[in-house]
Order: sequence, then C-alpha cells, then structure tokens
Amino acid sequence: MAKKYRLLMLTTLIISGCSMCYELIISAVSSYLVGDTVLQYSVTIGLYMCSMGLGSYLSKYIRKELFNKFVWVEIGVGVLGGICAPVLFLANLYLERYELVMYIWIILIGTLVGIEIPLLTRIIENDRENLRVTISSIFSFDYIGGLAGSIAFPLILLPHLGYYATSFLTGSMNIFAAGIIVFRYHKRITKPLFFKTLVCVLFGFLISGAVFSDNLSNYVENGLYRDRVILSKHTQYQHIVMTKHRDDLRLFINGNIQFCSKDEYRYHEALVHMPMSRAESKEEVLVLGGGDGLAVRELLKYEGTNITLVDLDREMVDICRENPNIKELNGGALDSDRLTVVIDDAYRYLEETDKLFDVILVDLPDPNDQSLNKLYTNIFYRLCGNHLTEKGIMAVQSTSPYYAKEAFWCINETIASEGFDVLPYHLQVPSFGDWGFNMASRNELSEDCEITVPTKYLTSENSRAMLIFGKDETADNVQINSLAKPMLLEYYMEAVKNWE
Repeated sequence: MAKKYRLLMLTTLIISGCSMCYELIISAVSSYLVGDTVLQYSVTIGLYMCSMGLGSYLSKYIRKELFNKFVWVEIGVGVLGGICAPVLFLANLYLERYELVMYIWIILIGTLVGIEIPLLTRIIENDRENLRVTISSIFSFDYIGGLAGSIAFPLILLPHLGYYATSFLTGSMNIFAAGIIVFRYHKRITKPLFFKTLVCVLFGFLISGAVFSDNLSNYVENGLYRDRVILSKHTQYQHIVMTKHRDDLRLFINGNIQFCSKDEYRYHEALVHMPMSRAESKEEVLVLGGGDGLAVRELLKYEGTNITLVDLDREMVDICRENPNIKELNGGALDSDRLTVVIDDAYRYLEETDKLFDVILVDLPDPNDQSLNKLYTNIFYRLCGNHLTEKGIMAVQSTSPYYAKEAFWCINETIASEGFDVLPYHLQVPSFGDWGFNMASRNELSEDCEITVPTKYLTSENSRAMLIFGKDETADNVQINSLAKPMLLEYYMEAVKNWE
C-alpha cells in the first residue's frame, strides 16, 4: 500500500466503526422508546443497508473535488450521527410520529455512509500500481472497523456513557476522520482554512455534547416523566430511572413503570401472599427478578422462610439495597440474613441449579422484547416446574388481563401446557390499572385461602374476589408461547399499539 494513503485506511477503520455504532444507537433507542427489539433492529438494519446502497449509487454523480466531497460526507455523517440519540428522544417527547423521524434519520445517515467507500476508492484509483493492494486494504479496514464498533458499543460505550454521550462521542470520531483528511491532504482541498476551522468547531461542539450529555439527558428525561427525576442510571442490561414527587416514588426500567410507592403493596401482596397462603411448606422460596426487594419484604413476614433472589442486573440490586428512598420502601429487605442474592440470568440459573423450592415467584418485566419473551415460554415454565417440590406452587406476573388480555391468557395457556393446574387472578393497582397473575401447581389449587400475615390490602375475603374475571377480560383461541414461535411478544406489542 502506498504510504501516502495509509491515513486514508485509518479513516476507513474509524468511519466503519462509527457507522456500526449509529445503527446500534438508533436500534437501541427505538427499542427503549417503542419496544419490540427484534422489529426495531430489523427495520433499522434493513433500511440502513438499503440507504447505503442508495448512497453507493449516488456516488457516481460526484465527479470533481473528490477530497472536498469526502470531507463534506464525513462532516454530514458526524453531525447527523452525533445528534441522533437526542433527536430521537426529543422526537418521541414532542412529536406524534416518532417512527417518521427515525426513518428519516436512518436514510440520511445510511445514504451518506454508502457514499464513503466508493468515494474513497475513486480517490486512490489513479494509483494503478497499488490499486489492487489498496482496495483490498480498504475493505479489510472497513470490516475490522465494523467489528470494533459492534463490540465497543454494547460492552464499553453504552454501559459506561449512555445513549447521549455515546452518540456525541461517535459523531466526534467521524469529525476527527474528516480532520485527518483536511490536515493531511490540505493541498488537495479547496478552501482548506475553511474546512480546518469547520472541523475544529464541530469537533469541539460534539465533544462538549458528550461532556455535558448528563445535563441534556436530565432535561429530556424530566420531560418524559411526570415527576422529578432523582436517579438515572444506564447499566449493562437496562436503563433505570427513579422519579419522586413528595412521597410518591416511582421506578422505571427502559421507560416502563416497575412500581409506584403509593400502591406497590397491592401488587406485591398479590404476587407473594396468594401462593404463600396456599403452600404447605414455606421453607425455601425462589424469586426470579424482583431486584427492588419489595417481594422479598413481603416474604420476610413468614418466619423460617429462606429466600433466594435471582436477578440479572447487579447494579439494579445495588441501587435498591443502597438508595435511601428504595431502602426505606423495601425495609432493608435486601440486607436480610435470610436472603441469598444470585446475580444470574433466570433461565440459566434454572438450567444449572439442582435446588428445589416450595414456592417460586416469577417477578419479571413485561415481555416486550425477545430476551424477556424467553422467560415466558413453555420451556421456561417447564424448568420452573422441575425445581418445585412435589406440592410446590409458582406465581407469575402476567401483565394486564384488561389492557393486554390476549397476552395474559397466552401466559395462562402456556403454563397449563406444561401440565400445571393454573389459577388466574387479578386486582386493581392504581398506577398499573387492572393487573393479573397466574398461580400454578402440579396439584389442584384451592380457590380459598387464609391470609395470616400483616397486609395493607389483601384479606382472606377479597382474595377470592380476585379470581373473578369480567367478560371483557377474557380471550379465546390464544396460542401458547414457545421459543420457536414467540406468540406472546406479538400479542403484547399489539396491545401496546391499541392502547397508545
């Protein structure tokens, strides 16, 4: 490879890595704001690739001042990509057609990215002696850069920087690549002083955006959430936001409310005490999810009960153990000597453990993406059943039988398909609406129970009323949910569309 083109190879590496990051940023933000991860990633990748093809086609019309045009393309990609995360969040906050803004941004960035490699190839095509080696090097660096971007985004950038800083920082790298061209090949650029000034200003702007991204994030999140945001944390697995208004504390994961301190006791009393009141033995209890410690708080009301909590996100558990607002709410339950915390994927834990439990509580977020959908499949419930004692009982958080009735009854039928006797129940949780659960056992479950521990809502009498469903809360002919055919995700996302 000719020495004079080595810096161009470096820019190829940078712009390819940035391009991959933009795809992932847009996909991840859309999954966070809209849900349905598979759809968002599929649409983003497909439209992005198509736009790159369009850009490659349009590049043939660029005939003069190739270095100037290449710099303009890099600047365009850097600016559009650098602000893509805040633009998408603001579009979701202020515009009704978020998807339209997302599509436009994908097409603009993808088209410009598609121009880059053909333009770079044409810049070096006059060097016939080294053309073969140089072109092979361009594509080698292009693919290596793509790999670097795809690894850096989920493992380094997003967990440590969040959406906004990652977006700004990635854009600044594109501007840096433009700066390499401007300063190294300034003799082949018209108006080099203008371009040098422009790339310096834009680089400073995007770096400043990365540095002050928390301020922008706080502004946007305070618009997304009704109450004041007092904590915002992007972990390796999810985005956690805590809001507070007077004594109303709320926790959100990926934009979805997990609890409201004013009424969470209704949800957790129903989840915990309905199965516990029917369990013959209460010695060993497994909680899958529930990193907030609120289900554990209720379980600790039973003397002699040992609890194993399995949660994927260590940072989530640490926040709920240490944050004074949540610690007051859960009563310091996560510090109990009767609790064992296991940081692991619930599915993997059930595959690997040999332990049996008298009660299993499945307190997981709603199934709004493929990774969560796996934890609502027939195979997952089979795994749960394998770890229940002979007379053990399981209870599953099952979404709303009113707002998402097909999803609720899909979970019911999926559990039943594994040979369980299933008893569905529901109650009103003001911050959620009508919310449902499914209780299951290998033995017949009684409709009657006696609540023997202190509660704020649940009684032996109203627990029986929770078993009654209205005509508009039932659904027929729903299919079971499996790994091969994730029907629950389809039911759930359809319900989200209907109630938006």
